[in-house]
Amino acid sequence: MKKVKAFYLENCPHCKRAFKMIEVLKAKNPKYSGIEIEYIDESMHVQAANAHDYYFVPTFYVDDVKVHEGVPTFEKIEDVLIKAIS
Repeated sequence: MKKVKAFYLENCPHCKRAFKMIEVLKAKNPKYSGIEIEYIDESMHVQAANAHDYYFVPTFYVDDVKVHEGVPTFEKIEDVLIKAIS
């Protein structure tokens, strides 16, 4: 499985929605259940956030490649999970 990082802000409604989508997708599909995601609050880990090229949260990286940034949909979030297991 590939390494997944998720940059977020605690009070971001899009981040909360994306993380809920991940829970739903993992519950529906057992092949996603083993995916581990490193959640990084950009306000608490400024140096880590500054080391990555993005403007909006949530932003997901799979093996240090940006695969999603901004407003989530189930399709976009599932694409992140698919890339993590492929």
